[in-house]
Amino acid sequence: MIRTLSGVSVVALLAVSASSASAQDLMFPKGEGDFSWAALESFAASHDYTGEKLMVTGATTGDDAERYRTLYAYFTDATGAEVEYSGSESFEQDIVIASQAGGLPDVALFPQPGLAKDLASKGALVAVDDAMTDFMTTNYAAGDSWKQLATFPGSDGADHVFGLFFGTDVKSLVWYVPEQFEEAGYEIPETQEDLFALSEQIVADGGTPWCIGLGSGAATGWPATDWVEDMMLRTASLEDYDRWVSNDLKFNDPIVVNAIEQYGKYALTEGFVDGGPSAAASTDFRDSPDGMFDFPPKCYMHKQASFIPIFFPEGVEAGTDVEFFYFPPFASEEALGRPVLGSGGLASVTNDRDVTKGFMEFLGSPIAHEIMMAQGQFLSPHKDANLDIYTSDVQRALGEILTTATSFRFDGSDLMPGEIGTNAFWTGMVDYTTGKSAQQVADEVQTRWDAIQ
Repeated sequence: MIRTLSGVSVVALLAVSASSASAQDLMFPKGEGDFSWAALESFAASHDYTGEKLMVTGATTGDDAERYRTLYAYFTDATGAEVEYSGSESFEQDIVIASQAGGLPDVALFPQPGLAKDLASKGALVAVDDAMTDFMTTNYAAGDSWKQLATFPGSDGADHVFGLFFGTDVKSLVWYVPEQFEEAGYEIPETQEDLFALSEQIVADGGTPWCIGLGSGAATGWPATDWVEDMMLRTASLEDYDRWVSNDLKFNDPIVVNAIEQYGKYALTEGFVDGGPSAAASTDFRDSPDGMFDFPPKCYMHKQASFIPIFFPEGVEAGTDVEFFYFPPFASEEALGRPVLGSGGLASVTNDRDVTKGFMEFLGSPIAHEIMMAQGQFLSPHKDANLDIYTSDVQRALGEILTTATSFRFDGSDLMPGEIGTNAFWTGMVDYTTGKSAQQVADEVQTRWDAIQ
Protein backbone atom coordinates (compact mmCIF):
# COMPACT_ATOMS: atom_id res chain seq x y z
CA MET A 1 0.00 0.00 0.00
CA ILE A 2 1.30 3.48 -0.89
CA ARG A 3 0.98 6.17 1.73
CA THR A 4 0.13 9.58 0.27
CA LEU A 5 0.78 12.98 1.78
CA SER A 6 -2.21 15.06 0.81
CA GLY A 7 -2.31 18.70 -0.22
CA VAL A 8 1.18 19.71 0.82
CA SER A 9 4.40 20.99 -0.68
CA VAL A 10 7.10 18.53 0.34
CA VAL A 11 10.35 20.45 0.45
CA ALA A 12 13.43 20.42 2.56
CA LEU A 13 17.06 19.87 3.02
CA LEU A 14 17.36 20.45 6.69
CA ALA A 15 20.10 20.24 9.17
CA VAL A 16 20.87 21.04 12.69
CA SER A 17 23.00 18.89 14.94
CA ALA A 18 20.97 16.81 17.37
CA SER A 19 19.04 19.69 18.87
CA SER A 20 15.83 21.56 18.33
CA ALA A 21 14.79 24.88 16.87
CA SER A 22 12.58 26.72 19.34
CA ALA A 23 11.49 30.31 19.75
CA GLN A 24 14.51 32.59 19.53
CA ASP A 25 15.60 35.86 18.00
CA LEU A 26 15.14 35.76 14.25
CA MET A 27 18.26 36.46 12.21
CA PHE A 28 16.34 38.54 9.69
CA PRO A 29 13.69 40.69 11.41
CA LYS A 30 10.24 40.14 9.99
CA GLY A 31 9.15 42.93 7.67
CA GLU A 32 12.69 44.03 6.83
CA GLY A 33 14.50 43.40 3.56
CA ASP A 34 13.19 41.96 0.31
CA PHE A 35 11.92 38.68 1.73
CA SER A 36 8.47 37.25 0.97
CA TRP A 37 7.09 38.28 4.36
CA ALA A 38 3.48 38.33 3.17
CA ALA A 39 3.66 34.61 2.47
CA LEU A 40 5.00 33.99 5.98
CA GLU A 41 2.23 36.06 7.54
CA SER A 42 -0.42 34.19 5.57
CA PHE A 43 1.06 30.87 6.60
CA ALA A 44 1.19 31.83 10.28
CA ALA A 45 -2.44 32.92 10.24
CA SER A 46 -3.61 29.48 9.15
CA HIS A 47 -1.27 27.15 11.04
CA ASP A 48 -1.13 26.70 14.82
CA TYR A 49 0.84 23.75 16.13
CA THR A 50 1.58 25.02 19.62
CA GLY A 51 3.06 22.25 21.74
CA GLU A 52 3.84 20.00 18.77
CA LYS A 53 7.31 18.62 18.03
CA LEU A 54 8.63 17.62 14.60
CA MET A 55 11.41 15.05 14.23
CA VAL A 56 13.80 15.36 11.28
CA THR A 57 16.93 13.34 10.44
CA GLY A 58 19.63 13.85 7.83
CA ALA A 59 23.33 13.65 7.04
CA THR A 60 24.28 17.28 7.69
CA THR A 61 26.26 18.00 10.86
CA GLY A 62 28.58 20.66 12.22
CA ASP A 63 28.60 24.35 11.41
CA ASP A 64 26.35 24.01 8.37
CA ALA A 65 23.55 22.99 10.71
CA GLU A 66 23.32 26.50 12.14
CA ARG A 67 21.93 27.86 8.86
CA TYR A 68 19.05 25.41 9.03
CA ARG A 69 18.42 26.14 12.69
CA THR A 70 17.92 29.74 11.60
CA LEU A 71 15.33 28.55 9.10
CA TYR A 72 13.50 26.38 11.65
CA ALA A 73 13.14 29.36 13.96
CA TYR A 74 10.75 31.00 11.48
CA PHE A 75 8.52 27.92 11.44
CA THR A 76 8.54 27.84 15.24
CA ASP A 77 7.76 31.55 15.41
CA ALA A 78 4.87 31.16 12.97
CA THR A 79 3.29 28.01 14.39
CA GLY A 80 4.53 27.38 17.93
CA ALA A 81 5.86 23.93 16.93
CA GLU A 82 9.35 22.78 17.81
CA VAL A 83 11.61 21.18 15.20
CA GLU A 84 14.14 18.66 16.46
CA TYR A 85 16.86 17.63 14.06
CA SER A 86 19.28 14.73 14.44
CA GLY A 87 22.22 14.74 12.03
CA SER A 88 24.65 11.88 11.56
CA GLU A 89 27.49 11.04 9.21
CA SER A 90 26.08 7.51 9.24
CA PHE A 91 22.64 8.73 8.19
CA GLU A 92 22.37 6.28 5.30
CA GLN A 93 22.85 3.32 7.62
CA ASP A 94 20.76 4.84 10.42
CA ILE A 95 17.69 5.53 8.28
CA VAL A 96 17.68 1.98 6.94
CA ILE A 97 17.83 0.59 10.46
CA ALA A 98 15.05 2.96 11.55
CA SER A 99 12.86 1.82 8.67
CA GLN A 100 13.29 -1.79 9.73
CA ALA A 101 12.82 -1.16 13.45
CA GLY A 102 9.80 1.12 13.18
CA GLY A 103 11.60 4.23 14.44
CA LEU A 104 11.36 6.57 11.45
CA PRO A 105 11.26 10.35 11.98
CA ASP A 106 8.71 12.69 10.41
CA VAL A 107 11.04 13.83 7.63
CA ALA A 108 14.19 12.24 6.21
CA LEU A 109 16.73 14.29 4.26
CA PHE A 110 18.63 12.36 1.62
CA PRO A 111 21.92 13.76 0.23
CA GLN A 112 21.10 12.04 -3.08
CA PRO A 113 18.01 10.12 -4.22
CA GLY A 114 19.40 6.60 -4.56
CA LEU A 115 18.64 5.53 -0.99
CA ALA A 116 15.26 7.27 -1.06
CA LYS A 117 14.39 5.17 -4.11
CA ASP A 118 15.23 1.99 -2.23
CA LEU A 119 13.17 2.96 0.83
CA ALA A 120 10.24 4.08 -1.31
CA SER A 121 10.05 0.64 -2.89
CA LYS A 122 9.75 -0.84 0.62
CA GLY A 123 6.90 1.46 1.66
CA ALA A 124 8.97 3.53 4.09
CA LEU A 125 8.27 6.90 2.43
CA VAL A 126 5.06 8.88 1.99
CA ALA A 127 4.19 9.62 -1.62
CA VAL A 128 3.03 13.14 -2.44
CA ASP A 129 -0.18 13.83 -4.33
CA ASP A 130 -0.99 15.56 -7.59
CA ALA A 131 -1.05 18.97 -5.89
CA MET A 132 2.58 18.53 -4.86
CA THR A 133 3.52 17.33 -8.32
CA ASP A 134 1.86 20.38 -9.85
CA PHE A 135 3.61 22.64 -7.35
CA MET A 136 7.01 21.26 -8.28
CA THR A 137 6.42 21.59 -12.01
CA THR A 138 5.00 25.10 -11.71
CA ASN A 139 7.31 26.68 -9.14
CA TYR A 140 10.66 25.10 -9.99
CA ALA A 141 12.60 25.88 -13.14
CA ALA A 142 13.67 23.21 -15.65
CA GLY A 143 10.19 22.00 -16.54
CA ASP A 144 9.28 18.75 -14.84
CA SER A 145 12.91 17.68 -14.30
CA TRP A 146 12.69 17.91 -10.50
CA LYS A 147 9.46 15.93 -10.41
CA GLN A 148 11.07 13.24 -12.55
CA LEU A 149 14.11 13.07 -10.26
CA ALA A 150 11.85 12.47 -7.24
CA THR A 151 9.72 9.81 -8.97
CA PHE A 152 10.33 6.19 -7.98
CA PRO A 153 8.41 2.92 -7.92
CA GLY A 154 6.56 2.47 -4.64
CA SER A 155 5.81 -0.73 -2.81
CA ASP A 156 2.90 -1.27 -5.22
CA GLY A 157 5.29 -1.22 -8.20
CA ALA A 158 3.78 1.98 -9.61
CA ASP A 159 5.64 5.28 -9.95
CA HIS A 160 4.97 8.01 -7.38
CA VAL A 161 6.65 11.29 -6.40
CA PHE A 162 8.41 10.90 -3.04
CA GLY A 163 9.70 14.33 -2.14
CA LEU A 164 11.14 17.58 -3.39
CA PHE A 165 14.65 18.96 -3.69
CA PHE A 166 15.83 21.86 -1.56
CA GLY A 167 19.36 23.13 -2.04
CA THR A 168 21.37 22.33 -5.15
CA ASP A 169 24.86 22.47 -6.66
CA VAL A 170 25.71 23.31 -10.27
CA LYS A 171 28.32 21.40 -12.28
CA SER A 172 27.82 22.86 -15.77
CA LEU A 173 30.36 25.65 -15.31
CA VAL A 174 33.57 26.89 -16.92
CA TRP A 175 35.83 29.09 -14.77
CA TYR A 176 38.08 31.79 -16.24
CA VAL A 177 40.02 34.92 -15.26
CA PRO A 178 38.23 37.97 -16.72
CA GLU A 179 41.39 40.08 -16.88
CA GLN A 180 43.08 37.48 -19.08
CA PHE A 181 40.08 37.23 -21.40
CA GLU A 182 39.88 41.00 -21.69
CA GLU A 183 43.59 41.42 -22.45
CA ALA A 184 43.42 38.74 -25.14
CA GLY A 185 40.16 40.01 -26.60
CA TYR A 186 38.27 36.77 -25.93
CA GLU A 187 34.48 36.72 -25.55
CA ILE A 188 32.30 34.37 -23.54
CA PRO A 189 31.13 31.58 -25.85
CA GLU A 190 27.39 31.01 -26.18
CA THR A 191 27.55 27.61 -27.90
CA GLN A 192 29.74 24.53 -27.90
CA GLU A 193 30.79 25.43 -31.41
CA ASP A 194 31.97 28.82 -30.13
CA LEU A 195 33.74 27.21 -27.16
CA PHE A 196 35.72 24.87 -29.39
CA ALA A 197 36.55 27.75 -31.75
CA LEU A 198 37.75 29.80 -28.77
CA SER A 199 39.96 26.88 -27.71
CA GLU A 200 41.47 26.76 -31.19
CA GLN A 201 42.00 30.53 -31.17
CA ILE A 202 43.84 30.41 -27.85
CA VAL A 203 46.19 27.76 -29.26
CA ALA A 204 46.72 29.86 -32.40
CA ASP A 205 47.61 32.80 -30.16
CA GLY A 206 50.26 30.73 -28.40
CA GLY A 207 48.29 29.86 -25.28
CA THR A 208 46.74 26.75 -23.76
CA PRO A 209 42.97 26.81 -23.37
CA TRP A 210 42.33 24.19 -20.70
CA CYS A 211 43.51 22.97 -17.33
CA ILE A 212 42.12 19.50 -16.59
CA GLY A 213 42.86 17.29 -13.60
CA LEU A 214 41.34 13.85 -13.04
CA GLY A 215 43.33 12.92 -9.95
CA SER A 216 41.37 12.27 -6.75
CA GLY A 217 43.03 9.41 -4.90
CA ALA A 218 40.85 6.31 -5.01
CA ALA A 219 38.24 8.36 -6.90
CA THR A 220 40.57 9.36 -9.74
CA GLY A 221 38.68 9.85 -12.97
CA TRP A 222 35.43 11.37 -11.70
CA PRO A 223 35.99 14.87 -13.19
CA ALA A 224 35.99 13.31 -16.67
CA THR A 225 32.68 11.58 -15.96
CA ASP A 226 31.20 15.02 -15.31
CA TRP A 227 32.36 16.11 -18.77
CA VAL A 228 30.70 13.07 -20.34
CA GLU A 229 27.46 13.60 -18.42
CA ASP A 230 27.32 17.23 -19.52
CA MET A 231 27.99 16.14 -23.11
CA MET A 232 25.22 13.53 -22.89
CA LEU A 233 22.77 16.27 -21.88
CA ARG A 234 23.91 18.38 -24.84
CA THR A 235 23.84 15.66 -27.50
CA ALA A 236 21.08 13.27 -26.36
CA SER A 237 17.53 13.52 -25.07
CA LEU A 238 16.66 13.45 -21.36
CA GLU A 239 15.00 10.11 -22.00
CA ASP A 240 18.26 8.72 -23.37
CA TYR A 241 20.20 10.17 -20.43
CA ASP A 242 17.87 8.47 -17.95
CA ARG A 243 17.99 5.21 -19.92
CA TRP A 244 21.80 5.38 -19.90
CA VAL A 245 21.89 5.80 -16.12
CA SER A 246 19.70 2.71 -15.69
CA ASN A 247 21.53 0.81 -18.48
CA ASP A 248 18.40 0.52 -20.59
CA LEU A 249 20.60 2.42 -23.03
CA LYS A 250 23.79 0.38 -23.08
CA PHE A 251 27.03 2.05 -22.11
CA ASN A 252 28.56 1.14 -25.47
CA ASP A 253 25.67 2.58 -27.47
CA PRO A 254 26.85 5.03 -30.17
CA ILE A 255 25.07 7.85 -28.29
CA VAL A 256 27.28 7.30 -25.24
CA VAL A 257 30.44 6.75 -27.29
CA ASN A 258 29.78 10.08 -29.00
CA ALA A 259 29.51 11.87 -25.65
CA ILE A 260 32.84 10.41 -24.55
CA GLU A 261 34.43 11.56 -27.78
CA GLN A 262 33.01 15.06 -27.30
CA TYR A 263 34.99 15.21 -24.06
CA GLY A 264 37.97 13.94 -26.02
CA LYS A 265 37.73 16.86 -28.46
CA TYR A 266 38.88 19.05 -25.58
CA ALA A 267 41.02 16.67 -23.53
CA LEU A 268 42.89 14.95 -26.36
CA THR A 269 43.35 17.64 -29.02
CA GLU A 270 47.02 18.56 -29.21
CA GLY A 271 47.79 21.80 -27.43
CA PHE A 272 44.39 22.06 -25.72
CA VAL A 273 45.40 20.94 -22.20
CA ASP A 274 48.20 22.13 -19.96
CA GLY A 275 50.73 19.28 -19.89
CA GLY A 276 48.74 17.22 -22.37
CA PRO A 277 46.42 14.24 -21.72
CA SER A 278 48.90 12.37 -19.51
CA ALA A 279 49.16 15.35 -17.16
CA ALA A 280 45.37 15.70 -17.14
CA ALA A 281 45.02 12.06 -16.07
CA SER A 282 47.41 12.42 -13.15
CA THR A 283 46.97 16.01 -11.92
CA ASP A 284 44.87 16.27 -8.76
CA PHE A 285 41.57 17.99 -9.46
CA ARG A 286 42.14 20.33 -6.51
CA ASP A 287 45.41 21.59 -8.02
CA SER A 288 44.33 21.65 -11.65
CA PRO A 289 42.84 25.18 -11.68
CA ASP A 290 46.06 26.76 -10.39
CA GLY A 291 47.46 27.31 -13.87
CA MET A 292 44.79 29.93 -14.61
CA PHE A 293 46.34 32.20 -11.99
CA ASP A 294 49.95 32.01 -13.16
CA PHE A 295 51.53 34.82 -15.17
CA PRO A 296 51.54 34.20 -18.00
CA PRO A 297 48.63 31.79 -17.55
CA LYS A 298 49.24 28.10 -18.13
CA CYS A 299 45.61 27.81 -19.18
CA TYR A 300 42.60 30.05 -19.71
CA MET A 301 39.66 27.83 -18.70
CA HIS A 302 38.75 25.14 -16.21
CA LYS A 303 35.51 23.13 -16.18
CA GLN A 304 34.38 22.31 -12.65
CA ALA A 305 31.41 22.57 -10.28
CA SER A 306 30.38 25.46 -8.07
CA PHE A 307 32.41 24.13 -5.12
CA ILE A 308 35.83 24.55 -6.78
CA PRO A 309 36.62 28.07 -5.44
CA ILE A 310 37.50 26.54 -2.06
CA PHE A 311 40.55 25.01 -3.80
CA PHE A 312 41.70 28.17 -5.60
CA PRO A 313 45.03 29.63 -4.43
CA GLU A 314 44.94 31.73 -1.29
CA GLY A 315 43.82 35.28 -1.97
CA VAL A 316 41.87 34.47 -5.15
CA GLU A 317 38.32 35.77 -4.81
CA ALA A 318 35.51 34.31 -6.88
CA GLY A 319 33.52 37.06 -8.54
CA THR A 320 36.49 39.42 -8.56
CA ASP A 321 39.64 37.56 -9.64
CA VAL A 322 37.87 34.65 -11.30
CA GLU A 323 34.41 34.19 -12.76
CA PHE A 324 32.48 31.47 -14.58
CA PHE A 325 30.18 31.00 -17.52
CA TYR A 326 27.58 28.37 -18.26
CA PHE A 327 28.93 25.33 -20.13
CA PRO A 328 27.00 26.04 -23.32
CA PRO A 329 24.77 23.84 -25.49
CA PHE A 330 25.38 22.98 -29.14
CA ALA A 331 23.81 25.35 -31.63
CA SER A 332 23.15 22.28 -33.74
CA GLU A 333 21.10 20.74 -30.88
CA GLU A 334 18.80 23.67 -30.17
CA ALA A 335 15.88 21.39 -29.27
CA LEU A 336 17.80 20.17 -26.19
CA GLY A 337 17.59 23.64 -24.63
CA ARG A 338 19.79 24.73 -21.73
CA PRO A 339 20.43 21.62 -19.61
CA VAL A 340 22.17 21.80 -16.23
CA LEU A 341 24.07 19.02 -14.50
CA GLY A 342 24.22 19.13 -10.73
CA SER A 343 23.15 17.64 -7.44
CA GLY A 344 20.69 18.31 -4.68
CA GLY A 345 19.20 17.12 -1.41
CA LEU A 346 15.85 15.33 -1.37
CA ALA A 347 13.44 15.68 1.55
CA SER A 348 10.93 12.90 1.93
CA VAL A 349 8.09 12.46 4.40
CA THR A 350 8.18 9.33 6.54
CA ASN A 351 5.32 10.12 8.94
CA ASP A 352 2.05 11.67 7.72
CA ARG A 353 1.10 14.04 10.57
CA ASP A 354 -0.66 17.40 10.46
CA VAL A 355 2.39 19.23 11.78
CA THR A 356 4.55 17.50 9.19
CA LYS A 357 2.22 18.65 6.45
CA GLY A 358 2.39 22.20 7.74
CA PHE A 359 6.15 22.09 8.04
CA MET A 360 6.51 20.93 4.46
CA GLU A 361 4.06 23.56 3.26
CA PHE A 362 6.21 26.20 4.96
CA LEU A 363 9.37 24.84 3.40
CA GLY A 364 7.74 24.88 -0.02
CA SER A 365 7.25 28.65 0.17
CA PRO A 366 9.77 31.02 -1.43
CA ILE A 367 10.69 32.58 1.89
CA ALA A 368 12.12 29.29 3.14
CA HIS A 369 14.52 29.37 0.18
CA GLU A 370 15.21 33.08 0.72
CA ILE A 371 16.15 32.59 4.39
CA MET A 372 18.69 30.01 3.28
CA MET A 373 19.91 32.07 0.33
CA ALA A 374 20.48 35.05 2.64
CA GLN A 375 22.92 32.99 4.71
CA GLY A 376 25.08 32.05 1.72
CA GLN A 377 26.19 28.69 0.29
CA PHE A 378 22.67 27.79 -0.82
CA LEU A 379 21.26 27.64 -4.33
CA SER A 380 17.63 27.23 -5.29
CA PRO A 381 15.70 26.52 -8.50
CA HIS A 382 12.55 28.08 -7.00
CA LYS A 383 11.33 30.60 -9.57
CA ASP A 384 9.50 32.75 -7.00
CA ALA A 385 12.46 33.16 -4.65
CA ASN A 386 13.95 36.64 -4.92
CA LEU A 387 17.40 36.43 -6.55
CA ASP A 388 18.35 39.75 -4.93
CA ILE A 389 18.50 37.90 -1.61
CA TYR A 390 21.69 36.08 -2.63
CA THR A 391 24.69 37.37 -0.70
CA SER A 392 27.08 37.67 -3.66
CA ASP A 393 27.11 38.15 -7.40
CA VAL A 394 28.60 34.66 -7.73
CA GLN A 395 25.71 33.06 -5.86
CA ARG A 396 23.22 35.17 -7.80
CA ALA A 397 24.70 34.16 -11.15
CA LEU A 398 24.60 30.49 -10.13
CA GLY A 399 20.99 30.94 -9.10
CA GLU A 400 20.19 32.45 -12.48
CA ILE A 401 21.68 29.40 -14.22
CA LEU A 402 19.32 27.22 -12.20
CA THR A 403 16.23 29.33 -12.78
CA THR A 404 16.85 29.67 -16.53
CA ALA A 405 17.61 25.98 -17.08
CA THR A 406 15.23 24.10 -19.33
CA SER A 407 16.22 20.75 -17.79
CA PHE A 408 18.21 19.47 -14.82
CA ARG A 409 19.78 16.10 -14.19
CA PHE A 410 21.93 14.58 -11.48
CA ASP A 411 25.45 13.33 -11.91
CA GLY A 412 24.84 10.05 -13.75
CA SER A 413 27.73 8.20 -12.13
CA ASP A 414 26.23 8.85 -8.68
CA LEU A 415 23.01 7.14 -9.77
CA MET A 416 24.64 4.11 -11.37
CA PRO A 417 25.52 0.99 -9.36
CA GLY A 418 28.69 1.55 -7.35
CA GLU A 419 30.57 -1.07 -9.36
CA ILE A 420 29.98 1.10 -12.43
CA GLY A 421 29.52 4.73 -11.41
CA THR A 422 32.28 4.88 -8.81
CA ASN A 423 34.58 2.30 -10.32
CA ALA A 424 34.43 1.19 -13.96
CA PHE A 425 33.29 4.58 -15.29
CA TRP A 426 35.99 6.46 -13.36
CA THR A 427 38.83 4.17 -14.38
CA GLY A 428 37.51 3.94 -17.93
CA MET A 429 37.76 7.68 -18.36
CA VAL A 430 41.36 7.65 -17.19
CA ASP A 431 42.04 4.89 -19.72
CA TYR A 432 40.40 6.94 -22.47
CA THR A 433 42.36 10.05 -21.55
CA THR A 434 45.62 8.08 -21.70
CA GLY A 435 45.09 6.28 -24.97
CA LYS A 436 42.24 3.78 -25.20
CA SER A 437 39.48 4.45 -27.72
CA ALA A 438 36.05 5.61 -26.58
CA GLN A 439 34.51 2.47 -28.05
CA GLN A 440 36.93 0.19 -26.20
CA VAL A 441 36.31 1.94 -22.90
CA ALA A 442 32.54 1.87 -23.41
CA ASP A 443 32.64 -1.83 -24.27
CA GLU A 444 34.65 -2.60 -21.14
CA VAL A 445 32.28 -0.66 -18.89
CA GLN A 446 29.28 -2.43 -20.41
CA THR A 447 30.95 -5.79 -19.87
CA ARG A 448 31.34 -4.92 -16.19
CA TRP A 449 27.69 -3.86 -16.05
CA ASP A 450 26.55 -7.12 -17.66
CA ALA A 451 28.52 -9.06 -15.05
CA ILE A 452 26.60 -7.55 -12.10
CA GLN A 453 23.10 -7.92 -13.53
